[in-house]
Amino acid sequence: MFFMQIIKYIILFLILIISSVIGRMLSKKYVHRLEELEEMKSALNILKTKIKFTYEPIPEIFEEISKTSIKNIGNIFKRAKEKMNTKTANEAWEEAVIETESNLKEDDKNVLKALSKLLGQTDMEGQISQIEITEKFLDTQIKEAEEEKRKNEKLYTRLGTIMGLAMVIALF
Repeated sequence: MFFMQIIKYIILFLILIISSVIGRMLSKKYVHRLEELEEMKSALNILKTKIKFTYEPIPEIFEEISKTSIKNIGNIFKRAKEKMNTKTANEAWEEAVIETESNLKEDDKNVLKALSKLLGQTDMEGQISQIEITEKFLDTQIKEAEEEKRKNEKLYTRLGTIMGLAMVIALF
């Protein structure tokens, strides 16, 4: 009988821990989205600068950015570079944005896909202006992500713990 009580308490404790961890994981989604948006803005700034001053081909620039960016954002540039072997720059970019796993929302991805319209198809000034437009849209997305993070990070962390406590109380 005593042994069964100990097992019951251990299971209840595990339920509380697991629900708290799930709440933290959900809250981190908002943090990671904000980080990825800021990283993408930084990467686009590098892209713009390289196009403007170095005249390097887009695949080489994408390769450099993929090596210096955080995982998910770097993967977008890496995948786009790989796809440029068989596709145009705009097709490769759009497919890479769609296919790469990230914490970005669909709205964020739509902003990034819009960049593909002129990428590799217009002169240097046209590409730079499209990157600048995309950066402005990203600023809006970053502000939205900051607001969502501020609202939801604590909410999901606390909600996970509260749900765990509720289950523990219900099962106790």
